[in-house]
Amino acid sequence: FTDTDSIHENWKLTISNLISEFSVMINRERIPTFERMLWRVCRGNVFLRQAEIENPLEDPVTGDYVHKSVFIIFFQGDQLKNRVKKICEGFRASLYPCPETPQERKEMAAGVNTRIDDLLMVLNQTEDHRQRVLQAAAKNVRVWFIKVRKMKAIYHTLNLCNIDVTQKCLIAEVWCPVADLDSIQFALRRGTEHSGSTVPSILNRMQTNQTPPTYNKTNKFTDGFQNIVDAYGIGTYREINPAPYTIITFPFLFAVMFGDFGHGILMTLFAVWMVIRESRILSQKSDNEIFNIIFSGRYIILLMGSFSIYTGLIYNDCFSKSLNMFGSSWSVRPMFQKSNWTEDLLREYPMLQLNPAIDGVFGGAYPFGIDPIWNIATNKLSFLNSFKMKMSVILGIIHMMFGVTLSLLNHIYFKKPLNIFLGFIPEIIFMSSLFGYLIILIIYKWAAYNAKNSMHAPSLLIHLINMFLFSYEKNAQMLYSGQKGIQCFLVVVAFLCIPWMLIAKPLILRQQYLQRRHLGTLNFGGIRVGNGPTEEDAEIIQHDQLSTHSEEGEEFNFGDTVINQSIHTIEYCLGCISNTASYLRLWALSLAHAQLSEVLWTMVIHLGLSIKNLAGSLALFFLFAVFATLTVAILLVMEGLSAFLHALRLHWVEFQNKFYMGTGFKFLPFSFDSIRDGKFDE
Repeated sequence: FTDTDSIHENWKLTISNLISEFSVMINRERIPTFERMLWRVCRGNVFLRQAEIENPLEDPVTGDYVHKSVFIIFFQGDQLKNRVKKICEGFRASLYPCPETPQERKEMAAGVNTRIDDLLMVLNQTEDHRQRVLQAAAKNVRVWFIKVRKMKAIYHTLNLCNIDVTQKCLIAEVWCPVADLDSIQFALRRGTEHSGSTVPSILNRMQTNQTPPTYNKTNKFTDGFQNIVDAYGIGTYREINPAPYTIITFPFLFAVMFGDFGHGILMTLFAVWMVIRESRILSQKSDNEIFNIIFSGRYIILLMGSFSIYTGLIYNDCFSKSLNMFGSSWSVRPMFQKSNWTEDLLREYPMLQLNPAIDGVFGGAYPFGIDPIWNIATNKLSFLNSFKMKMSVILGIIHMMFGVTLSLLNHIYFKKPLNIFLGFIPEIIFMSSLFGYLIILIIYKWAAYNAKNSMHAPSLLIHLINMFLFSYEKNAQMLYSGQKGIQCFLVVVAFLCIPWMLIAKPLILRQQYLQRRHLGTLNFGGIRVGNGPTEEDAEIIQHDQLSTHSEEGEEFNFGDTVINQSIHTIEYCLGCISNTASYLRLWALSLAHAQLSEVLWTMVIHLGLSIKNLAGSLALFFLFAVFATLTVAILLVMEGLSAFLHALRLHWVEFQNKFYMGTGFKFLPFSFDSIRDGKFDE
């Protein structure tokens, strides 16, 4: 700070050039206010020069970037010096000394530049060192995260234990599979040895009234099918698990709808590729959620493709074309008349003759699947319609009856004789007398009416309608003798099963409740009178308690029982009809897939084959690429997904609701695998 009246003009220019290096620094937006304040307080006796710093500076406290300005003040006397300092402190300006001589100012600027260079060197070296440290830490950061998650999970689990203050130990109550008790005991003993503890771990099996969780042991093959069942609902403890049966029935029903030999091979090859490379795919965890879902069901896709190959051979359908593996069993010989045909003509056209090898062994029937001659028949669609519709009904009824039969195993295990005699028996009789009889009629019609007299075969639909209406025409054609009496008897038996299911069970449950209530009140002076429950009854009562979440049984309500039984009866009786009709989707989707495949072949490949010149060859090359793309996108992906969803519905609604409650909760053991993958619930 110097006297402005004695400053030489050149000296002023020198000071102005050095402002940005060693003057006072303040925020840019405060400069106008600061300048006015100096003018008023010092009454215009100061000289101020200021300049803006182009690059923003980082605030060392907040880390934000702010714009700064530098300025230099010339004044006269100590009184103004004190005023200027107070104003600068009020505006939080940073004060820097300004030497009086030019030489000192040059030396100060050189020193500042030297310190800046030293600080830049230190910062660069620090940045390099930080990069090296972070690179070394990046190699171990995943391991550190896993260790932290494991420690956190262990302490979180230990916090769930009860503390015994007297014994100075932790008491934990956990669920575990009974088959793994020896393994758990060995793990506890090994943990005690490794920790060097003098107090051994004690494992005791407890009795409880709480419902245990459901644990189904799976492997990489059965895990996908178990997930399909669990998506419907977790099974109740000790309830029969549908997954083992789903392993066969699910891909088979899918293949009935998807059946094509060529498409099945493509699907199987894709599944085999995923199975062979599963270790490499698992190690390269993909972020594509759709691919991860498909990969998790690779064994399901493998079985679906394999079964589709089988049903494709049954349908004799390969990319909408038939495979003539055994030669056709069809012949025009029954229409042969010597007046119209000659032996020379038969020798010239061997296709007009019967196949002796096939006719001699198989009696005119095609050895395996459908005769390829149907591919050029005008009534192909009508024949396949009839065949696939009846096949769908047979498969559906057998599938539902198998589900009802599985319910018997649940009733036997849970020792519920009422459900057997008042539930299973009338249900299986009702379904067998109506829909099981329909299967017998279909098979009998196939066996009794061959190609020669198929035109005179009676309609099964008309027979089924007459069966329910008890209406028969006088001259109506019957399939067998005594058909009217048997059908009337079966309908009467089926209708008698309805009150059997509807009325008997609520009344018997009410009677049992009144007996238990009556026995519970037969006491005098605190001494119970009457026979108590036997050991067998006590086991049944304990087992029934295990089947509920609450420790105390609910109060019996006759009205609720009647309503629940009515709903179950109505749902079962109407469900037998609607579920049987629902299985017709096997027929519908199979025909849709075959017709879509045929349309794709006709409109793409057949178009290229119809061109005979060189242009046709080039067109066929590009058309085949289009055919392959559409086959994968439409027939494999879209049609495959559609058949998958319909097969899923048939298992969830039509099959599992016959025996599977799915009201339990899943057993989730403590596992480091989920913690290592970052799935631990924080």
